[in-house]
Amino acid sequence: MADRYLSFTGTAPGRFLTRRLGLPQPAPLRRDALDGGLLHLTAGRTDLDLAPVLARAGLPADENGRPAAVVLDATGVRDVDTLAEVHAALHPVVRAVTAGGRVVVLGAPLDPADHHQAAAQQALEGFTRSLGKEVGRGRTVNLVRIAGADAGAAESTLRFLLSPASAFVSGQVIEVRAATGPVDPVDPVDPVDPVTAPDDWGLPLAGRTALVTGAARGIGAAVAETLAGQGAQVVVLDVPQAADAARRAAERLGGTALALDVTAADAGERIAAAVPGGLDILIHNAGITRDRRLVNMDADRWSSVLDVNLASVLRTTDALLAAGAVNRGGRIVATASIAGLAGNAGQTNYGASKAGVVGLVRSLAPRALAEHGVTVNAVAPGFIETEMTAAVPLFIREAGRRMSSLAQGGLPVDVARTTAWLAHPASGAVNGQVVRVCGQSLLGA
Repeated sequence: MADRYLSFTGTAPGRFLTRRLGLPQPAPLRRDALDGGLLHLTAGRTDLDLAPVLARAGLPADENGRPAAVVLDATGVRDVDTLAEVHAALHPVVRAVTAGGRVVVLGAPLDPADHHQAAAQQALEGFTRSLGKEVGRGRTVNLVRIAGADAGAAESTLRFLLSPASAFVSGQVIEVRAATGPVDPVDPVDPVDPVTAPDDWGLPLAGRTALVTGAARGIGAAVAETLAGQGAQVVVLDVPQAADAARRAAERLGGTALALDVTAADAGERIAAAVPGGLDILIHNAGITRDRRLVNMDADRWSSVLDVNLASVLRTTDALLAAGAVNRGGRIVATASIAGLAGNAGQTNYGASKAGVVGLVRSLAPRALAEHGVTVNAVAPGFIETEMTAAVPLFIREAGRRMSSLAQGGLPVDVARTTAWLAHPASGAVNGQVVRVCGQSLLGA
């Protein structure tokens, strides 16, 4: 359903009226290209060699004082005095960032032996989240903590955050860690490095096999299409009742369809049998809602949501990892929700299931990487414009759209592009992360 309010605020009468009434003034998001160059700033003393990575990020250096993106290296901020350099660096330039532009702050992990450094680095989180709520005009602000990794390990993350693909990702804190994988049985002296720069950054998933659950429509269909567009061979999985839609989607994408109920006890074994060469990318997207307030929720509504949204993810992941059906260097991405992070009235079952996905990711990620060379992450969508949200009552729908820093709903492609970044072969240093695709929703942000 079209966002008529967003269209209205783009007109002269709309701008005048909303300004006079103090109403949200959302700006169309730049999902195609950013308009301008890149400005690289520093705060504190840093040894991070960003120049080669930023040169490959796709934006030219800013030359006219109207940057489309600003990267502030604050990894060297260690106390309140150097924290002042963050203000000094960004204060003069934030207003000049073009509409739909990007601000990315780079931080360091908190040092448990230095509470001054820890305080200063934690301050960056409050700073970036607050700035994200101020900048307006479709701009985004994010913080990347680089932990034991060089700038090269963060390249896929910087490319994503500095691109149109991250249009609905703002106010996020993403940690990039040095990528260490399992010991290579052929050469046990050297561990497997799960970070692999692609031969072609335009087709980074070429030669990789991806499976997306719940892929016949909605966000799942967008994820499948995005992965296929980046070169992946996609298996479109959906319930038997959606077999025809899954088959049509697979034919359109040059992939294959798999009709399967993910809650089946043998779902993992059947998926493994369908991909004899193994999976490089496993996307857990299938999910349902059965909303009621707890006092009115029967046991079937509770158990059906928990079974589809959480139990099936646990069972199939365990089965596929145990069988070695997720290849070394593989990526697992699960779909959580801001309902699981902030809660939502009438969704105790759904919120519990999506919070459970977050717990799964945080616990499994280090072990899956150490034992299998596989990363595990999650995306947590906020208000996304789908058939499901189009059926929400008008006032609730409008509240969902406006209650974010970007004051609008996201699109399925926003979730899909974020998922594709986490599935990228060069994203092996991103592990155990839960990234909200919510326009910096004001719920729990």
